[in-house]
Amino acid sequence: MKSVASISVEILGCGHYIYPFCVINIKFFKSTGNFYAFPANFSNIYYSVIFHKLKILLLSDISSEHTQKWALGLASKGIEIAIFSLNHSVYDWFTGVENIQIAFQAEEQLDGKSFFEKLNYISVLNKVKKAIKEIEPDIVHAHYASSYGMLGALSKFHPFIVSVWGADVFDFPRQSAFHKKIFSYNLKKADLICSTSFIMKEETKKYTSKEIKVTPFGVDTEVFKPFKTPSLFPENAVVVGLVKSLEAKYGIEILIKAFARAKELLPGTDLRLLIVGKGSLENKLKELAEDLNISNAVIFAGKTPHEEVPRFLNMMDIFVSVSVDDSESFGVSAVEACSCAKAVIVSEVGGLKEVIINNKTGLFVPVLNVDETAAAMVRFAENPALRNEFGLRARQHVLENYNWKENLELMVTIYSELLVKD
Repeated sequence: MKSVASISVEILGCGHYIYPFCVINIKFFKSTGNFYAFPANFSNIYYSVIFHKLKILLLSDISSEHTQKWALGLASKGIEIAIFSLNHSVYDWFTGVENIQIAFQAEEQLDGKSFFEKLNYISVLNKVKKAIKEIEPDIVHAHYASSYGMLGALSKFHPFIVSVWGADVFDFPRQSAFHKKIFSYNLKKADLICSTSFIMKEETKKYTSKEIKVTPFGVDTEVFKPFKTPSLFPENAVVVGLVKSLEAKYGIEILIKAFARAKELLPGTDLRLLIVGKGSLENKLKELAEDLNISNAVIFAGKTPHEEVPRFLNMMDIFVSVSVDDSESFGVSAVEACSCAKAVIVSEVGGLKEVIINNKTGLFVPVLNVDETAAAMVRFAENPALRNEFGLRARQHVLENYNWKENLELMVTIYSELLVKD
């Protein structure tokens, strides 16, 4: 508990006031009654000032690296975080972490890809309400507007924040008029809407007239930085790489085909490909590498803990992210690569266009274009000085715009302003 004597509070009336990372409840009442802390006389009216840590209930996928990053970052600020998840964590990243508790995680993932599967979410609504009653959060924050947003909206708790993530705004409301209605309802019930990118903000504005705050999902530039690391490849190899889930929307088939083409164009260069991640297309992508006769130059490293990602990025010379649709809402993996001072190639979709400056911090290539992607690889592979030049500019751009510590401060400020408004 904060020392009352060290805090100066202007008494404005009953309500919530914010002191960094704690909530001050100010209540006025007659001279009779019990005091919780620091009672004082104010013109025959007594007031009490009650301090507690700011409590946030995150409705979010516990297995998502994005959820983990927000939870760990906010907890490090002294904010109490509780997580309610429709999925189960594949590994224990939270036990023993101060200020983090798990309110609920499903034993098996509750899918919601179809309308009828979405009804599964309703079955856990009482669990959400129970968690709210037990935890007594100051704010409920739903990360993903369609599923967790619906649970938050139906809980009727306020203040309530919805953060849009990508497919929830680019895909879900386009499925049918009913999906659109659900999505719009969830936004309507929110006291505040957040988006990690401006392009996603513009898409969300099609469904609401409310203010939307942009909260970039930056990187810890003290962790994601250039450093020497033992490589999986020969010292003279030029390594092209990617860190992504192996799913269709990320265009990894285009990456592999472009790599094969670039390898043909550079017979004197030991060009290698490193793919970090797992997903439903893993076997198909391995078969593609076999068919193109490049499997001896490709390593599929599988899924890795997020703390290992900087090590893999620093094995790469060129990072390529050629996603195929706008649901690539921010492009955090590209930002992480930039922070490691890598030469970056991205497709002109979604948030990738927002985080990379073409011909300055990276190169744009048209969507689904194998030839142009291969040509960009060749350009960087042939010129180490050019790679270094782009990489240095890319890291500086991240330092100035996507510093995770500053992004965390922004989110804390948003929480504080919302409680004061409330």
